[in-house]
Amino acid sequence: MSSSLTPSMSPRAKELFEAHRDHILRRTDRLFAGLMLFQFVGGLIAALVISPRAWSGAMSQVHLHVWAALLLGGLIASLPIALALLVPGRFITRCVIATAQMLFSALLIHLTGGRIETHFHVFGSLAVLAFYRDWRVFIPATLVVGLDHLIRGIYWPESVYGVLTASPWRSLEHAGWVIFEDIFLIRSCFQSIREMRDIAAKRAQLEGTNAIVEQQVRQRTAELVQRTAALQQEVAERERVEQALREMNMALANAMPGISKLDSQGRYVQVNDVYAEMIGYRPEELIGMSWEKTVHPDDHRAAVQAYQRMLRTGIAELEARAVRKDGSQFFKLVMMVKISAPDGQTLGHHCFMRDISERRRAEAERDDLHRQLLEVSRRAGMAEVATGVLHNVGNVLNSVNVSVTLVAEKVRKSEAPDLVKIADLLNRADDLGQFITSDSKGKLIPQFLAGLGAQLVAEQTVMLTELQSLTKNVEHIKDIVTMQQSYARVSGVTESVNLAQLVEDAVRINSAALQRHGIELVRDYEDIPPVVLDKQKVLQVLVNLINNAKYAISDGGKPQRVLTIRVAATGDETGRARIEVRDNGIGIPPENLTRIFSHGFTTRKHGHGFGLHSCSLTAKEMGGCLRAHSDGPGKGATFTLELPLATANADL
Repeated sequence: MSSSLTPSMSPRAKELFEAHRDHILRRTDRLFAGLMLFQFVGGLIAALVISPRAWSGAMSQVHLHVWAALLLGGLIASLPIALALLVPGRFITRCVIATAQMLFSALLIHLTGGRIETHFHVFGSLAVLAFYRDWRVFIPATLVVGLDHLIRGIYWPESVYGVLTASPWRSLEHAGWVIFEDIFLIRSCFQSIREMRDIAAKRAQLEGTNAIVEQQVRQRTAELVQRTAALQQEVAERERVEQALREMNMALANAMPGISKLDSQGRYVQVNDVYAEMIGYRPEELIGMSWEKTVHPDDHRAAVQAYQRMLRTGIAELEARAVRKDGSQFFKLVMMVKISAPDGQTLGHHCFMRDISERRRAEAERDDLHRQLLEVSRRAGMAEVATGVLHNVGNVLNSVNVSVTLVAEKVRKSEAPDLVKIADLLNRADDLGQFITSDSKGKLIPQFLAGLGAQLVAEQTVMLTELQSLTKNVEHIKDIVTMQQSYARVSGVTESVNLAQLVEDAVRINSAALQRHGIELVRDYEDIPPVVLDKQKVLQVLVNLINNAKYAISDGGKPQRVLTIRVAATGDETGRARIEVRDNGIGIPPENLTRIFSHGFTTRKHGHGFGLHSCSLTAKEMGGCLRAHSDGPGKGATFTLELPLATANADL
């Protein structure tokens, strides 16, 4: 295993390696089961075609070759096929299959009368046995081939070499070639095992890295949740203090109100001591003074409007900044009551005043806390988007890692170096033509070159396919990162956005997860003009809704998993755009529909109950709303995001 693995990752790497190896062994067992059946049928056909009957004068009978192909072929094929189907992946199964495969080679050589072409079946069988990536299978295979050629070469040479007599050296030469191929195949098996271990180690390391990243994201999200809870608690405390201040101020106003009387020209006619003390003048200084000197100039217009409302209705309320004699300011709440003569003529009005500076300060602090809460919500949404991006990049990197490993394996196992050996063999020949036509090794060169060419073409095809897949996955990663960078900007910036394209961006962030869970995506986009909005905030909401829908569908357990996204205009006087995210997942109980957007409420085992609450706050901040609907458990759910349909042309 890789030395960079931590102790906690090594068992996982070993588990991945064993699973991969078991899969290869079982798959190769099934391959040989089919190959055994094919060889049995092929041997029978070969026997029927070559010499189906034997004649003795006028009498004929079925040739021994036919019975050998039928009986021996069936006997050889039956046991390995049974083991491959009943106990695949076992070492005994591989040994039996290797032995049977070599016996089939011997039977085929016998049926063809020892033709040199059929001897290549031995070398091809050894190459196919290398699919097991287990060097031990070559031991029984080599022993069977060697003993077969040795024994039959001595007692029945025409069945193996096609001649009546054969030198024992010929069997040794054949065994040497088999051992020569075994050396390269065994080396290839060890190399494959090392590469499988490296793949398992890299995958375990990648899983460990993903787990660390996800843990950091969850930890950061938990910190944001705790901070949000603290802020909400502080907001609630401020609201309680504000309510207490309002009640206290009301009690003070009822007990000791500041009272004054003004004439129809707005001049003070009479004031009480409380009023004069609050305004910072002596009572006699205020008599005859215009109200304009005690009200901040910026609030004169609001005071005039309140005075006009009083003239129409008889009473009016005003919040304004009062200016004391020393120039200091405070916020005051004034209740103006009209004084009328019996004939209806306005004689002046009474002012009942109290200081509301504390309340205004509490409101300012509450607004500031609310802004902080929205900022925390925005960051939590960004964390959701970042989590989706990390999942997608991690999944694509798995595919990239597999493609690179497969290409590297093909390059390492390439037969191209054998061309150098062939060239060296040809250079050592004195007479190239005689060497190729007469020498036993030279005769093998054309066929070997033909096979080598086909092998190189096959390797090129596989590597081109993997390189295309690798290029596609790298482009996918580039698109994900580029899209994330395009949204990584300061929140609050509005711009003209195509809603359908924005929805597609959210889908791409979750695309890998949707494919992994086998979810079918249905799009229904109406033609809506570009809308002016903060696309980063909308993206955060959409990513969260699609992610929640994915979990709901996966937990639903239905064979058909469908996620439908619809973009349309409401078509009523509200003038809003509507984005619906509908799933056929587990649904929502009626009692939870009123709690689904509450802070901290969640039905997921590892959920934090902050996502939908954050989405709801974001939608309200943009002047829209987020609603949920479900017909009950097991009937899916629909989340609808409505946004003001302020188009780009309308703002010009």
